[in-house]
This record gives sequence, structure tokens and C-alpha cells, in this order.
Amino acid sequence: MKNFIDISDLSSRDLRFIIDEAKSRKEKRKNLNKSSPDDDKPFFGKSMAMIFEKPSTRTRMSFDIAIKQLGGSTITLNPDGIHYGKGDETLKDTAKVLTEYVDIVMLRTASHKNLQEFGKYLNIPIINGLSDLSHPCQVMSDILTFEEIKGSIKNSVISWLGDGNNNMSNSLIEAAGKFGFKLNIGCPKKYAPSTKILNWAKKNNVNLTITKDPKEAVKNSDCVMTDKWVSMNDKVNKKIKKKNLKNYQVNKKLMQFAKPKAIFMHCLPVGRGEEVTDDVIDGPQSVVWLQALNRVHAQKSIINWCLN
Repeated sequence: MKNFIDISDLSSRDLRFIIDEAKSRKEKRKNLNKSSPDDDKPFFGKSMAMIFEKPSTRTRMSFDIAIKQLGGSTITLNPDGIHYGKGDETLKDTAKVLTEYVDIVMLRTASHKNLQEFGKYLNIPIINGLSDLSHPCQVMSDILTFEEIKGSIKNSVISWLGDGNNNMSNSLIEAAGKFGFKLNIGCPKKYAPSTKILNWAKKNNVNLTITKDPKEAVKNSDCVMTDKWVSMNDKVNKKIKKKNLKNYQVNKKLMQFAKPKAIFMHCLPVGRGEEVTDDVIDGPQSVVWLQALNRVHAQKSIINWCLN
């Protein structure tokens, strides 16, 4: 049994297999309708339980469509509608019950500890649909998108602007180590990556640069990325955080410091006029809608990896 919780848990070989299989499956279904199953239906007769502690559009839709394309079915669970560690049932007991009902679980949680705790008691795989510490499915989709447009991500320069200490930046640092690309993070010192992830990066020889200068962060970049300045359940003073990050807005002027054919990515939802301007996210360098689509294809391959 294999779980997909953090990118750092997997070998570079397994991660490459997931990306390459996603490319292959996407290519093979070019002439199929969006919810038509793949010809081989590898998930036929199987089901996934999806638990959402946090609101979701892309994760909910993309996993549901991914399972349909694999030939299976999904059951969506809201923590308020099930026991899930509340009342007279522990997380352990909920996990034991789900093991009897479904073949795999996807959890989108406000606490990474819930993923680890839940995973301990499941006898089936669990996938991290998002936690406060990592967002591995999104980053795998981003790598798939990058390679679809620009070729191998190895030795490329990826730039991250804004909050350097969130789930996306953590997963990007891990991915930089596993896929061999250079990662530049432009952020105020106050929002620099945690000591824990920096120690992991040093131990794994990640090509990582952290700078307070946004222009330096995007210089000669192949891809510029950002995220909402204030994430869901972010317990901070929103006005102060936005003020501290205003110089890290991705706009046309900043994009000029990247390579001429650099692409722009955003995991969505977007704070238009805050972390990015309309003319960038809606402009010719933006690939955000392809990113959203590729969540389906990356996650199909992640599900297959977990079960095979």
C-alpha cells in the first residue's frame, strides 16, 4: 500500500513515472468526452471517499472527474455530516470503517497531522488533497503543465513570489529537489520558508535561492508562480500581510525580468489586483486554466500509483 502525502516521501523515479503516465493517459483520451472513461478503465468497480474539511472547487471537481475517467465512483463526505473523530467515534475508528467501504481516500484538511493520523489507521491508500503544510497534487499538476508547454523541467528556473512559508512553497521546494530544477523564492524575511523545510532542502542539495528582491527572484525565470496572499484559515492580520507583500505582486513590469517566453502560473483561487494583475493572469503568458485542467490528469496517475 502506498500513500501520497508529501512529494518528499516519493523517489524521483516514482514521481517521474506519475508525470509520464499522466502525459500518456491525457494523450490517449484526446477524442473522448470530458467524463468518458479511459479505454482500460483501471478503477472499474472501485470507489474513492473524498473528505473535505475546507472549501474546494478544483480539488473536488478534478478528483471526481479523475475517478470517472478511470472508470470508478466517488463518495464525497463532509466532516460535519459524519463522525470523523467527533462524538463517540475516534479518527481511528472512522478510518477502520472507511477501509471496509472504499478502495482509497482523499483528504483535504486544515491540519497535516490529520493526514498522518488518519493514514496510520487506514488499510487503504490516502492522498493529500491539500493540508496546511503541503499541496503535492497541485505541484504535480504544475510540473505536468510546465513540461507540456516547455519540455523537461530539469535545470529550468522556477520563481515563487509572495508568501514563502505556505503549503505551495513547501511542496515546490520538495519538487525542486526531486525533479532537479532551480527554485527562486522572492519574499520578505518575515515570510521565509520554515527552518524544517530549509534543513530538508540543504540535506537534499536543492538548488534554492531565497531573496527579498522580487526582481532578483524572477530574473531569467522560465516560470513565475504565486498564490493568494491570505490563504484559507490563515490566522493573521490580513491588512498587514497584504501590505507586507504588495511589492511582490506579479505584474507586467515584473514579468519583464523573466525570460521572454516565461509562463505564469497560479494555483487558484486568485486575488485579482493583489498578488497578480489582470493583464498577467489573463495575458498570453498565463497557463492557469491548463493548470486547473491538468489537476485531473496528474491525479489520475497519482491514484493509479497508489493502487498499483
